[in-house]
Amino acid sequence: MEIRDIVFERQKLLPVVYKGIKLDCGYKLDIVVEGKVILELKSANKIESIHDAQLLTYLKLSDLKLGLLINFNVPILKEGIKRIVNNL
Repeated sequence: MEIRDIVFERQKLLPVVYKGIKLDCGYKLDIVVEGKVILELKSANKIESIHDAQLLTYLKLSDLKLGLLINFNVPILKEGIKRIVNNL
């Protein structure tokens, strides 16, 4: 992404604000691209529903609309990519 001049952030902290109080819950977004898309990276035998829920939670808390769940533990990478949307 650096080579192509795409703006991204690694391990971006995601604070939670509840009733005006900032809580440090320890959430970290793997990669945020152009401030619009969350990339959640995994290397698991199988993507479980908990991984979908995790990414959807990150999308809701960060008020972003689009995320990609990418599992690198697959023979063909395109089989390990799942698109998750938040109220599109």
